[in-house]
Amino acid sequence: MQITAIEPRRKGLSALYIDGEFAMKLDTEVILAHRFDVGREIDDEQLHACVLDSDRKRCKDKALWLISYRDHSRRELFDKLKKDYGEESCKAALCRMEELGLIDDGRYARRYAADLFNIKHLSERGVRQKLYEKGIDRDLIDEVLDEFTVDEDEQIRAIIEKKYARSLTDDKGRRRCANALARMGFSYSSIRSVMREYTEIEDE
Repeated sequence: MQITAIEPRRKGLSALYIDGEFAMKLDTEVILAHRFDVGREIDDEQLHACVLDSDRKRCKDKALWLISYRDHSRRELFDKLKKDYGEESCKAALCRMEELGLIDDGRYARRYAADLFNIKHLSERGVRQKLYEKGIDRDLIDEVLDEFTVDEDEQIRAIIEKKYARSLTDDKGRRRCANALARMGFSYSSIRSVMREYTEIEDE
């Protein structure tokens, strides 16, 4: 097989032409590193090695780009990378991100849990579910949640004050509020107890 053309493309890619036909787009830096030049004869093994290196590099670059925007759990990052790259490249990228300290499920879980408790005012059950959805290991979830002390009634009050205080004047509004709180993982006993405080205020 002979390389007959290498044409620059967007986003650091170059189009590789073999025997006069377009073959694929590869990372330009990787093409240079493999010394692929127009007119060079290559075999399947050399082409395959270049393709793998390009995939790995692009995958690591994508991982760095995603992390630059916000923190990710390991599985969350893997799922995003897997949409565009091979599993081997994704695992290599994750290992490199961990080596650099850019992903750490313990650190991520603690930050995320703190935000969910303090900003979203979720219940412990709701936070547990959110962490599980992000791919956090169940044992790590238990460890992280043991570090937080949360008053469920206070969480419910915060949510009601923020979103539902004006909706508790009729049955429809109260049902809407109760259902929303239940979806957040609060127990029905806590929901009823706190909502009763607001309905009693309305009755006064």
